[in-house]
Amino acid sequence: MTDANTSAEIRSEEISGADALMQALIAEGVDTIFGYPGGAIMPVYDALVGVEDRVNHILVRHEQGASHAAEGYARMQGKPGVCFATSGPGATNLVTGIADAMLDSIPMVCITGQVFSPLLGTDAFQETDVIGVTIPITKWNYQVTRAEEIPEIIAKAFYIAKSGRPGPVLVDITKDAQVNKIPVPEYKPYEPTYDLHVTRYKDLSGVEKAAELINNAKRPFLFVGHGIRLAKAEKEILEFVEKSGIPVASTLHGLSTIPTAHDLYVGMLGMHGNYAPNILTNEADVIIAIGMRFDDRVTGRVDKYAPNAKIVHVEVDPAEIHKVKRAEVALIADAKEALTELLPHIKERSHDEWLAHFHEKRQMEIDQVIHRDTRPEKDGILMSEAIYQLSEVTAGEAVVVADVGQHQMMAARYYEFSRPNSFLTSGGLGTMGYALPAGIGAKFGAPDREVIVVCGDGGFQMTFQELGTIMQENLKVKTIVLNNSFLGMVRQWQQLFFDKRYSGVNMQNPDFVAICEGFGIKSKRVSCRTELRAALEEMHAFDGAYFLEVVVEKETNVFPMIPAGAAVNEVRLS
Repeated sequence: MTDANTSAEIRSEEISGADALMQALIAEGVDTIFGYPGGAIMPVYDALVGVEDRVNHILVRHEQGASHAAEGYARMQGKPGVCFATSGPGATNLVTGIADAMLDSIPMVCITGQVFSPLLGTDAFQETDVIGVTIPITKWNYQVTRAEEIPEIIAKAFYIAKSGRPGPVLVDITKDAQVNKIPVPEYKPYEPTYDLHVTRYKDLSGVEKAAELINNAKRPFLFVGHGIRLAKAEKEILEFVEKSGIPVASTLHGLSTIPTAHDLYVGMLGMHGNYAPNILTNEADVIIAIGMRFDDRVTGRVDKYAPNAKIVHVEVDPAEIHKVKRAEVALIADAKEALTELLPHIKERSHDEWLAHFHEKRQMEIDQVIHRDTRPEKDGILMSEAIYQLSEVTAGEAVVVADVGQHQMMAARYYEFSRPNSFLTSGGLGTMGYALPAGIGAKFGAPDREVIVVCGDGGFQMTFQELGTIMQENLKVKTIVLNNSFLGMVRQWQQLFFDKRYSGVNMQNPDFVAICEGFGIKSKRVSCRTELRAALEEMHAFDGAYFLEVVVEKETNVFPMIPAGAAVNEVRLS
């Protein structure tokens, strides 16, 4: 009897590696996990049963959906999203979402199961070298083979994912490390050391020189990017804009940082951005770039980009400084820290004459493009007017999660954002299929906000199995498919640059409404302009998941457009 009691006492003081993992995740504040079980991660799923009151596991329909949902959750919550997958195909199915998060600086912790450690390297069933696969697309990854390692490695994973320039990390845990017993660990936050090269590097020594350039500029121009949102610096950037009086434009990921209706907001930069900010980039004498990396979709031809401007570059990642454009002054810190230091040195000014040039160019775009896109004379519905009316119906208050393609650019151009952190999309990787699962994650991250997923008919079909997740979780996610029966952006390029030789872009689509109704989602299709407004209002008012298919004109293009290889001031209006 005594021996039995002693054995029970010993067991109560030990837990499995899987239980240690769950304890570590809870200690890191994880409340939502997106995942899909399998053999090599089954002990972790068994451990989930004991913490269901503290951790909500969302069963996706494909592991790619788990990684994109974790991205969407991270973007709304501002903390790492977490996803689970098993070994082999489960782990490799996460890869697209991991790469997407890496290019867009999204903090994410991916946990994958792995075969028993004695089987590593033997080509065992569902064994894949996920560490080797993900080295180029993670900030850090690690394979755990001993249960004792789990608490420290998880602490380190979360630290790296959210420190400095955020990004995804992956922890691969062998099955024996999940099942083996260890003494109940004391979970400690990770404390970095310099020799591990994960501490943040900061340099704000150029603040006074930056302020001098900004205060003396005659044609200053401010660019805001995703780094503003990552640093939660919306308040500081608005104060900077209004104090300095400088016109401000945003990158794709910077949208909603500044309200679209703000007097000093002049539009979006880049290939399909607004005419004025693209043209006038090359007339600016000082450019202040905050939390953006001079991506090729913004700069166009680099040797002809901003030739007259001295650049003040604010960036948390020192690797981005001078990488594309040489900075006159570099401030290496996150946007909130840098702006807090910079603001006291900035003089109150106005730049009315310079701003008038933006208004003049804006009017040209209104006359030649925007009126045509939002008040069309064609019989068929345009993507642009659907987005414009959606913006009016929702008063710019919704979280818009856009997929990739023509509809993405129309959403970026014609939704007038009135709240911060309201636009999610795949920027760097350009991942079709991103929006629906990311919208699911966004809704879990911001349950009190209206989340509207905007897709094309092509991207929707890449991940529309996640409608099952919406059904199972009874999520109030709204989805709009702008259906032109084409892979629209590829078709546009084939029209403009390949003499209209359409190849592989015609889509024969299923009955989307019937499919969505099969998932128990209220659905509607509209094809006439007279039906559009009422359908959008019905979707907006509906208290639940809703699917709206809008049949749009087949061959319309997104303008303005900077052709590949052209300079920003060679942007075309038609």
